[in-house]
Amino acid sequence: MLPLIITFGLYIKSVPIFREHSLAELLFTKEWFPLRGKFGFLPFIMGSLWVSFVAILISAPICLLTAIYITQYARNSFLRIMHPVIDILAGIPSVVYGAWGVIIVVPFISHYVAPAFGVESSGYTILAGSIVLSIMIIPFILNILIEIFRSIPAELKEASLSLGATPWETIKFVLVRKAFPGIISAVGLGLSRAFGETMAVLMVVGNVVKIPHGLLDPGYPLPALIANNYGEMLSIPLYDSALMLAALILLVVVLIFNSLTRTFIIRLER
Repeated sequence: MLPLIITFGLYIKSVPIFREHSLAELLFTKEWFPLRGKFGFLPFIMGSLWVSFVAILISAPICLLTAIYITQYARNSFLRIMHPVIDILAGIPSVVYGAWGVIIVVPFISHYVAPAFGVESSGYTILAGSIVLSIMIIPFILNILIEIFRSIPAELKEASLSLGATPWETIKFVLVRKAFPGIISAVGLGLSRAFGETMAVLMVVGNVVKIPHGLLDPGYPLPALIANNYGEMLSIPLYDSALMLAALILLVVVLIFNSLTRTFIIRLER
């Protein structure tokens, strides 16, 4: 019920811009000139997708392998130590991650990564935003994966080992297969979390209104658009409505991700 109420409220606030522009024009054009009445959201949508999906590609394998090691190879004492550490990482404010990205990640990309590919870059890129974002969502996904692997009955592992399978074969063909719906769920939730992250990504991604074509291009995600402009330029006609539409697009995309993930999990379970 609450998501429907929020969606309805954002839609009501977005109605003025729908009176001036069609939905297709708003979503699939790239001109963003509020002073001229042009509100093309395509650069911001593509920036959000680039940053979020690359962050998931970085963090998902790390989380999966770490969860397997902690639950299947490490001692219980190690897990007791790691749980508070993971919780602390999850509780660090996003602005701290953003500051770390500005101090460490951005110069590293500017001085080493970009020159290695023959590109001149300030370091404020999609790659910088994705690295910072992947570090932020690792504790979130990792906690879920650890609980998923711990909930698998020990009898499954013992039965596989008793039939002559090696420990790695047991993990690969029995435990991961059993946990696969939960893994998809954890990655889907992580993707939704990444798509809506604001402050840390805003600080390192560049905030340039253009469609990124590679990891070393700057971007401008939807949350950064809202955070940078809300309350400052609302005297411009339709600007308030445009920012509310940006929030509505963000919410709808997250709901679509969650629905697709849930549908995929249900089919896997069947």
